[in-house]
Amino acid sequence: MATYTSTLSDSLLKKLSEKAKALAVPKNKLIETALRLYLEHLEKAEYIQSYKRASEDNDTLLMAEEGMVEYLKQIEK
Repeated sequence: MATYTSTLSDSLLKKLSEKAKALAVPKNKLIETALRLYLEHLEKAEYIQSYKRASEDNDTLLMAEEGMVEYLKQIEK
């Protein structure tokens, strides 16, 4: 495991300390969990944006519609 050093504002560090104490977890674990959740949130947001872009692309929509026609034909068989 790597070591990472950073600086936080006094107010943010105070909030971190208070929350870590209230949850009875080490500050580094709270930061690790928060960062993991935030990075997952960013990945989901990127995924959603890719679908929004695809929904605005006529070529992608045509391919999807053609794929659905083929899918429905397979289901009917």
